[in-house]
Amino acid sequence: MQEAGLLNFFRTILIILLIIYGLKFVARYILPYVLTRAVKKAQQRAQQNQNTYNSPPEDIPVGETVIDKSSLKNKASKTKDDLGEYVDYEEVDS
Repeated sequence: MQEAGLLNFFRTILIILLIIYGLKFVARYILPYVLTRAVKKAQQRAQQNQNTYNSPPEDIPVGETVIDKSSLKNKASKTKDDLGEYVDYEEVDS
């Protein structure tokens, strides 16, 4: 069994200080690098999604007008569902 001596106390303090300074090192040098890479990847994915969304369909001839009726039906049904339920009421005289 070990006794709580002065040497063990200093060793514990040293370990705590090493952990604190190690975390500071990671936060100062490594974390910004990781975050910038993650942000760049997210920007690239967003740019790719935007490019695929904005690109015109290739099978439609130039000058041709096409109306996608399925998207119009979806928009109309969504707005009706979002309005809620209509409830009749009577005005009560007091």
